[in-house]
Amino acid sequence: MEYRIRSGNQTYRLSKGFTLMELLIVLVILGLLAALVGPTLYNRIKPAKQATARAQIENFMTGLDSYFIDVTRYPNSVEGLSALRVKPNGVDGWAGPYLKKELPKDPWKNAYQYSSPGRNGPYEIVSFGADGLEGGEDENKDVTSWNSN
Repeated sequence: MEYRIRSGNQTYRLSKGFTLMELLIVLVILGLLAALVGPTLYNRIKPAKQATARAQIENFMTGLDSYFIDVTRYPNSVEGLSALRVKPNGVDGWAGPYLKKELPKDPWKNAYQYSSPGRNGPYEIVSFGADGLEGGEDENKDVTSWNSN
């Protein structure tokens, strides 16, 4: 809507907002853009979560190696990854904390699974992926400490 105001020999135009039709056109354009760009962005997020889980597991592994150097053993399954932040009872040589921040959850908001001894080494750390269940493919694929893929 537009108003014209005359003052002497000059005319001023004043706009008062957008019309309903203009707003609807903008909303349709934004909806089309979201429909085109949204799936592409979502497909980029899935592999990023797997990479984040791998990076967090690598961080745990570094902390576990430091723990091993000080204590001469890895935390057992009962002590778990929390031994990297809080000294377990009866442990000599602990010089932690071995992680700078609190233990994170995996990118799907589940706790990492730790066991010692592990199936493929002295320990194992596992994130069960988006579904939270062992096994799976794509986004549901497990991320493990013994497999960097």
